[in-house]
Amino acid sequence: MILGYIKNADKEAGLNMPLLQKGLQYLRDTDFSTIALGKHVIDGDALYAIVAEYVPDVKENCKAETHSKYIDIQYIVSGEEIMGFGDIASGTAEPEGYLAERDATFYSAVKDEIAIKVSSGMFAVFFPWDIHRPSCVSKPGLTVRKVVVKIKADQYLK
Repeated sequence: MILGYIKNADKEAGLNMPLLQKGLQYLRDTDFSTIALGKHVIDGDALYAIVAEYVPDVKENCKAETHSKYIDIQYIVSGEEIMGFGDIASGTAEPEGYLAERDATFYSAVKDEIAIKVSSGMFAVFFPWDIHRPSCVSKPGLTVRKVVVKIKADQYLK
């Protein structure tokens, strides 16, 4: 997992991860106050963004998950939310297992889960080995506008 502020992303370019840097550049260069909600293709299926707006929910209603095909950059445009974080080895997967159509495995429990407040201008990167629980309420009634950039893992983890 990587946590940071989008305003500092260019200073962290030494991470030498081309698709991650391309995704962060897209987040820096795009005016998300005017862009439509939904999917936006950046580089075919290797890199795309999903823009969403919602009211975060209580932790009990937010699913802990991992993705095996994609890495997430979750960027908060406005508002704030709590994101849970844990190591994949600390999770108890739900009985249905991996759902290919959603590229998701959900977890009923995450031992030693860490709660992180992510607010406007911040991003979090979650790799396939990172359990994450996004969209949990920080301040009741607060609307969040968020962009999730999806990076195809097999392109990234060569």
